Amino acid sequence: MSHAQRLAPLLVALVVLGAWEAMVRINDLPPYILPAPSVIAASLWNDRVILASSLLVTLQITLAALVTSAVTSLLLAVVFVQSRWIERSLYPYAVILQVTPIVAIAPLVLIYVEDPFAVMLVCATIVAFFPILSNTMFGLRSVDPGLEDLFRLQGAGRLQTLFLLRLPSALPHFLVGLRIAGGLALIGAVVAEFVSSTTAGGATGLAWRIIEAGQRLNVPRMFAALALIAVAGIAIFGLLTALSTLSLRRWHDSARRRQER
Repeated sequence: MSHAQRLAPLLVALVVLGAWEAMVRINDLPPYILPAPSVIAASLWNDRVILASSLLVTLQITLAALVTSAVTSLLLAVVFVQSRWIERSLYPYAVILQVTPIVAIAPLVLIYVEDPFAVMLVCATIVAFFPILSNTMFGLRSVDPGLEDLFRLQGAGRLQTLFLLRLPSALPHFLVGLRIAGGLALIGAVVAEFVSSTTAGGATGLAWRIIEAGQRLNVPRMFAALALIAVAGIAIFGLLTALSTLSLRRWHDSARRRQER
C-alpha cells in the first residue's frame, strides 16, 4: 500500500471536518444545535478526565466480552465439528441469539443478573460470539482432504488431527471472525450501557456520558463521547488486523498477498 493510499482516509476526514467547521461558522449555529469540530475538540480536552474514565469502563467491558466470546466460540466450534448430533441440537439456539435484537434480551438479563458489569458483559458477549463461532466452524471443516487422508494413513488420532491439522487450518477463519466480533463487542457494550444505565443506574461508560450530556443539553460532550467510541472501534479493528497479519504473514496466502499490494 502506497503512502497516498494510507493518507487518503485522513485527507477525507480533514475535508469533511473543514466543511463542517465552515458551515457552523458561516450560519452562526449555536453549540446546542450543532457544535463545530473545534468546540468538540475543546470539550474533549476540558472533559478529558471524566471521558477517559468512561472510556476505560467501556473498553473493559468490550475486552472482557471479546475474550469471553472468543474462548466460548472456539470451544463450541470444536465440539460442534466433532459431533453432528450436538451441533444439530445446540446450533439453532446460537442462531436464535444472533438474530434476536440485544435491546430485547437486555431487559431480561437485567432481571436475572444483579451486577451491572455482569449484565453488560453478558449482553456484549451475546452480540459478539456468533461471527467467531460461524467462521471457526467453517475453518475447521475446510481442511484439505488430501492432508486429512494423510493423517488417517499415518494413524493419527482425533486429538492429533484436531491440534495439528484442523485448528491451524481454522486459524485464518477464526481471526476473521475475531475482527468482526471486536466491533460487535464494542456495539454490544454501548447498547448494554444504554439499557443498564437507564434502568439500574450503575454504569459510567461512554453511553452513560452521552445520556447524561443529553439531559443537560451539553451537545459538544455528546459528540466528544461519540468520537471516542468511533476512535475506540477503529483502534480495536486496527489491533485485531495487526494481530491477524502477524499471525499469518509467514505462511498464509491472504496475508502475503495483502503485504505485496
